[in-house]
Amino acid sequence: MLGPYGHLVTRAIHQKHIYKEYVGVDACAADLMRPAIYGAYHHITVLGKEDEPCDCVYDVTGSLCENSDKFAVDRPLPRIDVGDLLVIHDTGAHGYAMGYNYNGKLRSAEVLLQEDGTPRLIRRAETPDDYFATMIFE
Repeated sequence: MLGPYGHLVTRAIHQKHIYKEYVGVDACAADLMRPAIYGAYHHITVLGKEDEPCDCVYDVTGSLCENSDKFAVDRPLPRIDVGDLLVIHDTGAHGYAMGYNYNGKLRSAEVLLQEDGTPRLIRRAETPDDYFATMIFE
């Protein structure tokens, strides 16, 4: 979901309680943003919990892996339950520019919101055929 600065709306689908607290979401940072493992900060709102205290500390991770696909590291947030919706602010197509691609994850389409409010497709979604386009099978 994009506006002038881009927003990713995603759902918490997993939790992991080990030496850190992890929240796994149903998205991947690869196409959207510089990942938190590089120190990037993207504000996160937990919908419906905007006025609750940020008394939990999480790593928020995407679908690729808890070590590389990070939306947030050691982030104070309200308590997150499986099923909660998270809004990650100020996302955009930064991943294409930096070549951020792990584990051969296909990249999504890229849509530009034009000044008149209409969307325009500026990059189609990748397909498995794109990965094998330069291979010759006889």
